[in-house]
Amino acid sequence: MTSEPNHSHDEIFASDPDDQRQDPSQTTESDSANAAQMDQFADSQADVDAKLAELEADLAAANDRAVRAQAELENFRKRVYREMEEERKYASLPLLRSLLPVMDNLDRAMESAEKNLDVQGLLEGVRLVAKQFRSVLQQHHCTMIEAQGTLFDPHLHEAIAQLPSQDVPAGTVIDVTLPGYVLHDRVVRAPQVLVSAGAEANAQSSGE
Repeated sequence: MTSEPNHSHDEIFASDPDDQRQDPSQTTESDSANAAQMDQFADSQADVDAKLAELEADLAAANDRAVRAQAELENFRKRVYREMEEERKYASLPLLRSLLPVMDNLDRAMESAEKNLDVQGLLEGVRLVAKQFRSVLQQHHCTMIEAQGTLFDPHLHEAIAQLPSQDVPAGTVIDVTLPGYVLHDRVVRAPQVLVSAGAEANAQSSGE
């Protein structure tokens, strides 16, 4: 009869693969590593949350600044528009203030002429008023266009007729029927002028 091998109780359990136990020291190290990773992850998440909160705060501040800047720009635009409207509305105020004394002197001249029936005195008073008026125009950079004896310029003059002339070359202004004025370099009113057609036109008209 064959004898079965005699194994001890400890050998049986030691050889059983289902009953292998982990070393306590290895378990402690693994738990520590896991805990360290969890702490590191928690710290990283906290950093992310803090950074996100900081970015959100910066975005809110930037939006607030943008809203304020837009409001200030709109207020500035309205103020500039209002100032431009006021300047356009009262642009003629300096000229009117300068013209009022001219009107006063003209009224005085007419009043004096009515009382004294002095035609010569009225004429002299009107001459003084006209001189004062021209002075006011010059103060506001409005000057008379000198057209008499100059070459006709369609940009400055308005020709109302051409007349033959033996003495005045063709294209030259013979006479000014209505004076013209410029403001700085812009024509306010072109002078109405008579222009010489020259001696040839005079000869042709005589031959006919």
